[in-house]
Amino acid sequence: MSSIAERALHTRAARSEEALRRSFIDNLFYITGRSLNSASPVDLYTALAHTVRDRMLERFINTAEKYKQSNARTLCYFSAEFLLGPHLGNNILNLGLYDNLSLALREMGLDLETLLQQEQEPGLGNGGLGRLAACYLDSLATLELPAIGYGIRYEFGLFDQVIKDGWQVEVTDAWLREGNPWELPNRQRRYPVRLGGHTEPYIDDQERARVRWVAGATVYGVAFDTPILGYGVFNVNLLRLWKAEARDSFDFQAFNAGDYYGAVDEMVEAENLTKVLYPNDEPEVGKELRLKQQYFFVSCSLQDMVRMVLQDLDELGRFAEKFVAQLNDTHPAIAVAELLRLLVDEHGMVWERAWQITRSCFAYTNHTLLPEALETWPLDLFQRILPRHLEIIYAINQHFLDEVRMRFIGDEQRLMRMSLIAEGPVRRVRMAHLAAAGSFAINGVAALHSSLLKETVMRDFFELWPEKFSNKTNGVTPRRFIALANRPLAELIETTIDGDWLRNLESLKRLEPYVEDAGFRARWREVKLAAKRKLSDHIGKTLDIGVDPASLFDIQAKRIHEYKRQHLNLLHVISLYCRLKNSPNLEVTPRTFIFGGKAAPGYHMAKLIIKLIHAVAEVVNRDPQVNHTLRVVFVPDFNVQNAQFIYPAADLSEQISTAGKEASGTGNMKFSMNGALTIGTLDGANVEIREAVGEENFFLFGLTAAEVQERLNAGYQPWPIVANDPELRHALDLIDAGLFSHGNREMFTALTGSLRGHDPFLVCADFRAYLECQDQVGEQYRDTQHWTRMSILNVARIGKFSSDRAIREYAEEIWKVVPVSVR
Repeated sequence: MSSIAERALHTRAARSEEALRRSFIDNLFYITGRSLNSASPVDLYTALAHTVRDRMLERFINTAEKYKQSNARTLCYFSAEFLLGPHLGNNILNLGLYDNLSLALREMGLDLETLLQQEQEPGLGNGGLGRLAACYLDSLATLELPAIGYGIRYEFGLFDQVIKDGWQVEVTDAWLREGNPWELPNRQRRYPVRLGGHTEPYIDDQERARVRWVAGATVYGVAFDTPILGYGVFNVNLLRLWKAEARDSFDFQAFNAGDYYGAVDEMVEAENLTKVLYPNDEPEVGKELRLKQQYFFVSCSLQDMVRMVLQDLDELGRFAEKFVAQLNDTHPAIAVAELLRLLVDEHGMVWERAWQITRSCFAYTNHTLLPEALETWPLDLFQRILPRHLEIIYAINQHFLDEVRMRFIGDEQRLMRMSLIAEGPVRRVRMAHLAAAGSFAINGVAALHSSLLKETVMRDFFELWPEKFSNKTNGVTPRRFIALANRPLAELIETTIDGDWLRNLESLKRLEPYVEDAGFRARWREVKLAAKRKLSDHIGKTLDIGVDPASLFDIQAKRIHEYKRQHLNLLHVISLYCRLKNSPNLEVTPRTFIFGGKAAPGYHMAKLIIKLIHAVAEVVNRDPQVNHTLRVVFVPDFNVQNAQFIYPAADLSEQISTAGKEASGTGNMKFSMNGALTIGTLDGANVEIREAVGEENFFLFGLTAAEVQERLNAGYQPWPIVANDPELRHALDLIDAGLFSHGNREMFTALTGSLRGHDPFLVCADFRAYLECQDQVGEQYRDTQHWTRMSILNVARIGKFSSDRAIREYAEEIWKVVPVSVR
C-alpha cells in the first residue's frame, strides 16, 4: 500500500473527536453534496452513517483476509429474514465511538440522538425469526466466529402498520427510499437461477446416465454485502443478501420495434422476485412467488459457497470441511435438494458421495410446534417451478424410506407419516421432513419446545435418529437491547460492577448483593422512571394520549395472534374497568396497558383483536370515572426501533401464550433484561426464565402444556366456564352488547363467538387464574421496595439468555466452528 493510501486509510479510520468531525464534514460535502448550513436531516444522517462505515471497512477487509488465510470452517446462516434494526446506533456502540461522536456533533450544533432517529429501519424481517437471526449475527462477530449470513434483499419490507379508525391498514414499507449506506453492491457475485421448464435424461462422455434441466426462465442473483461488526473485537462478518435481476435490463430490439413495455418485461418480472417480504400466499400466485423466493436465495448462496470451496480447496469433496450451513426454520429447506443438484448435475459427483456431503453440511432449527406452520408445497406447483428438484426429492425419499423400512420393519403407517411426500387429495412436499432427512443435526429453541418437538411433530424422526436432536435455547444480544436501548441502565450497571459484562452477561450476577442496598434501589427506580417518561413522551407526541409514568406499565408487544392471547389481556382490562365502575372507591393499582404488534394481512381474527384493543381504549380513556386509574394504548408499527422505547419502560411483561404453543419467544428475554417482571404461562422459554430468575420473581398462572393437551383430548368446551364465571360472562356480554363498538352488536361476534363456542387457545380456561395472578401483581407493585428487589434480580439472573451463550453452544456442539481473532 502506498504512503498516500496509508495516510488516507489512517484518516478515515481515526477515532478522535477532531478526526470524526473532519470525516463528517467531508462526507457531508462529498457524499451528499451539501454544506452544514444547507443539509437536511437525512443528509446529516447519511454523512454520519458514512463516517461510521469508513471506520468499519478496514476491519471488514482485514477480517475477510484473515479468515481466508486461516482456512477455518465457516458457518453459513440461511434465513429468509434478518430483522436487523437500525444500523447506526449499533455500529457506534460496537466501535466504542459514542462519546467522541456525541462531542464532535455537539460542537457543530447537532445532536446524535436526533440523527439516530432519521434511519429507516431495514425491512428485512417480520418478527422473532428474523430478529433472532440478527442477534445471532451480532454474537457470531462478537465471538470472533467465521460466519456469513445469507438471505434476500427485499426492496419492500413486510409493511408499515397504520391505524385508521382502530383498524390495521398496511402501507408499503419503502425502506430503501433514501438509499442504504450500510450495504456494498457486489456485482462480481452474480449467479444464474433457473426456474420452470422440464428435465431430459442423457448419457455423458463417461457413459453415465445423467439428467439435464432445461429451464423455462433464468433470473440472476446479485450480492449486496453488509458488514456485521462485533462488539469489543476487530472482527467484522458478512451478511450477503441477494437481489434478483434479469440477464439484460433492456431489450433493445423490442424497443426499436415499438414494444416499449416489452423492452423491460424481463427486468420487471425478474425483479418482482425480491420485491417484497412475505407476499400474501393465499392466492396461487403468492404461493408461487414465495417458493421462488426461497429457492432463489438458497441457490445463489450455495453457488457462492461452491465457488469459495473450489477457489480455496480446489476439491468439492471437502465442501463440509469448509462450510456448515444452519437452516433457520423450513424456509431454506430446499437447500438440501439444491446442493445435491449442484454436486451431481453441475459438477458430476456420484449420488452417494453427494448425499453424504449434503447430510454432513446442513443443520436444521425448528421454530414451531404448530403442524399447520410446518411448510408444505402442493406437488403440482413444486413440479411446475422446480421440476428437477422434485425428481431429486423423490430419490431422497426412496433412499430415506428404505432406511426407515429397515429400522421399523412392517410399519407402513410410520412410512406414510415420515415420507417427504404427504399423500391426500392434494399431494404435498413436506419441507420440514426434507430438512430433517438432509441434516446431521436438528434442534429446538427452548427446553420445553425441544422436548415437545420430540414427542409431537418430530417424534418419528427422533425415534429414528435420537442422536441428531438437541436443544439450543434462544438468546438475544444485550448490546442492542440493554446498552443501546437502555443507556441509563447500562451506565448504572457499569458503575456498579467491573468487567466486560456486555460480552459476558453471566457477570450480571454480581448485581445480586446490591439488592439490599437502598441507595442502589433508588437509582434503579430512577432509571426505570426515566425510561417510562421517555415512552410516555413518545406516546404523547405520536398518539396524543397522556399516560402517567408513575402507573404500572403493563406491556404486551409482539405479533398479534390468537395463541399469543392478546384477547385474554383485554378481558382483564374490561374486568378491571367493570370493577371500578361498580365500586368507584375500590383500591386498584393505577395501570397503563400498552399493546403493540402487527397482524398478518390475511389474518382477520388478529386484525379484529387490534380493533378491539382500540375500541376498549376509546371507552376506558374517555371515561372520567376510571381514566385516572386505567389507560389503554396501542403503539402502532411495532419494530426494532419502537421496541427500544418499549422494553426499557415495562414494569410487567405479558408472556401469556397458551402453554405448548410458543416455541421460545425472545421478547420475554428482552423485557426481563430491562428489569420487567413477567406474568406468564409455562410456555417456551418462560419455563427457563422462571427457573433462572427465581419462582418468587415471576408471576405464574395457567394450565401446563400437558394439561392443555388433556383438556383438548377430553373434548374441551368453553361455554360451561363462561356460564359459571360472572366476570368472564359479563366481559363478553359487554363486547357483544356494543359498549365498545358504538352500539354495533355484530362487530366482534366472530371473536366472542369463537371464545364461547370453541376457544381453540383456551382463553376461557385460563381466565380466572390470570385475573387472580394479576391481582397479585397489583398488590405487589404497591410495595415499591419489594418490587424493585424483584426487578433487580430479574436482570442479575438473566445472563443465560444472551445470544452469545446460544451461539457458543451451536459452535461447540453442532457447527464445530472455532474463533479466529483479527488483530
